[in-house]
Amino acid sequence: MLPKRLRTGHKGIFGTVLGVGGSRGMAGAVALAGRSGLVAGAGLVRLAIPDPILETVAGFYPELTTLPCPADEKGRFSQTALEPLLNHLATVTATFLGPGLGRSAEIDLLIPLLLREILCPVVVDADALNTLASLGTEHFNSFFRSLGNKNIILTPHSGELARLRGLPTPDEEDKESQTERIAVAKDFAEQHGVVLVLKGHETITTDGNIVALNPTGNPGMATGGSGDVLTGILAALLAQGFVPFDAAKTGVFLHGLAGDFAADRLGEESVTATSILESIPEAFQTFRKLQNKHQ
Repeated sequence: MLPKRLRTGHKGIFGTVLGVGGSRGMAGAVALAGRSGLVAGAGLVRLAIPDPILETVAGFYPELTTLPCPADEKGRFSQTALEPLLNHLATVTATFLGPGLGRSAEIDLLIPLLLREILCPVVVDADALNTLASLGTEHFNSFFRSLGNKNIILTPHSGELARLRGLPTPDEEDKESQTERIAVAKDFAEQHGVVLVLKGHETITTDGNIVALNPTGNPGMATGGSGDVLTGILAALLAQGFVPFDAAKTGVFLHGLAGDFAADRLGEESVTATSILESIPEAFQTFRKLQNKHQ
């Protein structure tokens, strides 16, 4: 259920999201995630980004605030970004990690350190998932056991989930059936104490106990940046007080619905991440109408 927007509400009531991502050449990913967080109802979105891309990211959307962080010579996060990031974590209600992050040895150290310190709900996507996969299966499993019961949503596609499990990326002809995907996702979520969003046709959302299959979405959404838009929506719902499983299944539904509206207008071939983002308001309005009808 989407919460009512109180007449007396202010941006603090609707939550603050801290997004950690971006690198030289991939500034758009974190900007898409940030903007979708705002359109999905968060009161404030602050993007922590490497300093060299500050002007680029700030120039995408004026509503986003930015936190420039130390960077390496290639425009990616330096490990010394940890201190400013930790300083800001205490002021936010939800976090996302990963869009446009890139890969480096310093990032591979930074992301696990951040996850240990984050107390608010967090969405882990894209290169943040690949960083965790680089821990190796044994260390990955022990790392998540050490985190305890944190509110974490992981959003891999099949290839990323295979890497997290220490398996090779499946070939097209070796892809698992939906029944197998559900079993794997459920087992993974239960074992690691996370909410898992396994992206793909009929995206699977599970907390290891309950499984939700998403009925919305279309092939046009298989386009660069679509997952970044989903990440922003999920973080916004977490910031507004949704528990992780409800945020995940609702956000996945709304994201797919926005993609369907975009495809209806443009045709599946012409759907882009931006057109999905621009369709989020229509998805929310439709969802509220359905919600009011069944109350």
